[in-house]
Amino acid sequence: MASIPVVVKHQGNRYAVNLDPTSTGEIFKYQLFSLTGVEPERQKILVKGGQLKDDTNLASLKARPGQTFMMMGTPATGDGAVAIERPKDKIVFLEDMTSAEAAKIEGALPAGLQNLGNTCYLNSTLQTLRSIPELQAQLAKYPTPTAASSTSGVNLSQFGLGAMSSSLDLTASLRDLYKQMSETQEGFPPLVFLAALRELFPQFAQRSRTGQGYAQQDAEEAWSQIVSQLRQKLKIKKSTAEGTDADTQPSLDISFIDKYFAGRFETVTECDDQSARESGEEKIKGEDVFLKLDCHINKDTNHLRDGISAALEEKLEKTSPVLGREAVYTKTSRIARLPKYLTVHFVRFFWKREAQKKAKIMRKVTFPPELDVVEFCTESLRSQLVPVRDKVREIRKDEEDVTRARKRQKTAHKHEVDRQAEMKAQERTDPTNTDSEHKGEKKVDGDAEMTDVTYKTDAEYEAERTRSIMAAKRELLSIIDPELAKDNGANKSGVYELRGIVTHQGASADSGHYTAYVKKQGILDAKTGTRKEEDGKWWWFNDDKVSEVEAEKIETLSGGGESHSALILLYRAIELPTAEDMAQE
Repeated sequence: MASIPVVVKHQGNRYAVNLDPTSTGEIFKYQLFSLTGVEPERQKILVKGGQLKDDTNLASLKARPGQTFMMMGTPATGDGAVAIERPKDKIVFLEDMTSAEAAKIEGALPAGLQNLGNTCYLNSTLQTLRSIPELQAQLAKYPTPTAASSTSGVNLSQFGLGAMSSSLDLTASLRDLYKQMSETQEGFPPLVFLAALRELFPQFAQRSRTGQGYAQQDAEEAWSQIVSQLRQKLKIKKSTAEGTDADTQPSLDISFIDKYFAGRFETVTECDDQSARESGEEKIKGEDVFLKLDCHINKDTNHLRDGISAALEEKLEKTSPVLGREAVYTKTSRIARLPKYLTVHFVRFFWKREAQKKAKIMRKVTFPPELDVVEFCTESLRSQLVPVRDKVREIRKDEEDVTRARKRQKTAHKHEVDRQAEMKAQERTDPTNTDSEHKGEKKVDGDAEMTDVTYKTDAEYEAERTRSIMAAKRELLSIIDPELAKDNGANKSGVYELRGIVTHQGASADSGHYTAYVKKQGILDAKTGTRKEEDGKWWWFNDDKVSEVEAEKIETLSGGGESHSALILLYRAIELPTAEDMAQE
């Protein structure tokens, strides 16, 4: 519908305005604001039947070309005026930014990694690990090796080559690589890190069978070797007792990986042979540290939970001291400590002797965006986790109920506004149809009279929601076990959310292609230092190509063929309130 040229008179001035019949009164007021400087909420525009309202459909005015409207109102002055100030910081446009500046903008496309010849297994691993904020922060504190200076006296670290020393420090290489990736949006070549990896672990320098270039490798092996090296090298200064100096007591340092990635099993090993038990052979109790959970896949495995459960019970063959011969034992593991970050490995590859290669199990195994592992824990840990987990579920349900109530109120309010508008329209067309007659008709029909209903504003609902959430957080904080609360690198609810995935496409570990999916973080609020709500989308890292995908794409990565299927899952403990958070509120 074409715009209609009209005239608006205001304080002796006449303004020519194009009225768009498809828009609303609010849009028209903003047009006049740009011309007169009078804020929309202070404008009174006279139209037939009264004043123009914000939600009025302009087509209903039936305006004619050249028609004149009268506007009253003055701009806000004094205390109510909105002061327009010059921006404190100089405005810099995207096209004027350096690549490093553009890469640091919130929501900017993250850097990919160039494939240096069958290195997709490494690229996908590095991108998934890079999604861990605590790892990034700790790497930034990692000292530059003293051997980073070359024989010519040039400090290589200033060129991002600080790890290129005689020892090729893998941790320093990772630190430098992540820093370089944060300063670009282009595909970056991980040359120094790859050289360090191949020197430290020669298996990754294996040549291809054809002799042309390097062989494809298993991403899970790269993940395990990198994590094991970080476990040795990347340390956190543990808080010390009063009067002691952490710098002089290296024994107080703890491994970053042990704090955030390592869990602990309590194990029971028992002989399956009944005669051994009857002869007095006792169960063997022990403890094991784990850096990942395996998901074993067989003909009965349909879900991640099935595979984890199967992996926690394994059969062993060893000599029975009571029977004096080889016997089968069952080793049962239960989790006694849950790390903040839980790595799950789909054991999809096995050695196929006749083909002399690692073949792939194609079976479809689904996995959840939120994983509850309480059932795999010891009784002791379970008793600490269950109250917290159940309270989290209760809080979520309450929030959903409030959201639904809010939607119901908005719907009811809209219906009431529409009903009243319809009644007024009927009154204008039929003056004899009075309110009393309407009420009489309702009474005859047996309906109750309508009473005035007070509808809450969005601000009132938000205030109620905030108060409710704060009260729930305090209660949740109070039920966390004190001993568990001291371990800030542990999961305190038993519930995890999916944050990263390494996928494999193909029929064997020695071929095919690896990629990574990383969940997008919410935009960081520069004023509060907190992140806004996430949009649920993911980054897909396909070597140097990076794209954004919807959450529905993740549901297609369960396997079932040679297409992309999950090989490694990275889960993070769901966020819980801390004493520091509550003190800041």
